[in-house]
Amino acid sequence: MQKSGKILFFCPDKKSVKLWEKYLLAVRKAGSSCGAVIEIRASGVPVGLGAPIYSKLDTDIAAALMSINAVKGVNIGSGMNAAFLSGEENSDEIIRSSGKVKFESNHAGGILGGISSGQKIIATFGVKPTSSILTTRRTIDKKGKNTKISVKGRHDPCVGIRAVPIGEAMMSCVILDHLLIHRAQCG
Repeated sequence: MQKSGKILFFCPDKKSVKLWEKYLLAVRKAGSSCGAVIEIRASGVPVGLGAPIYSKLDTDIAAALMSINAVKGVNIGSGMNAAFLSGEENSDEIIRSSGKVKFESNHAGGILGGISSGQKIIATFGVKPTSSILTTRRTIDKKGKNTKISVKGRHDPCVGIRAVPIGEAMMSCVILDHLLIHRAQCG
């Protein structure tokens, strides 16, 4: 469990890792590659980081994650899936329970109106399949003529594995930047 004041990240369970490993070995043996969707979470983030317009926390997290090589999309909370929900389904209702304020859901990914809500911050990002694969592909040469290419030697079947700690680091950097901004503005 997390301690107060600490920002923690969560890892997938062992069963999921084994399934992923089996799948990746098959992709590698085929000389191909695959993409990945990676979810990162930060808990213990204080309420009030960010701003409603220019320094939105979700904007800065999305920009940081999009700056990672091979990333082609970012969602905060339900992200693009929120478009398929009704207003009632997507609303993160707030209640008071046992004297504490509690959210009933976290579709907003811990960020409401660009400002941290105190819930877990949840972001997912998608990385594309590695383009350097062993399978022969069509391309053009330096003279513009049609040719074929295939990569020899080392082959990464999925850059998603390498992207996990990078995504965690990027989210940490953004949250720490916002903590420093908040401290400078609020003391």
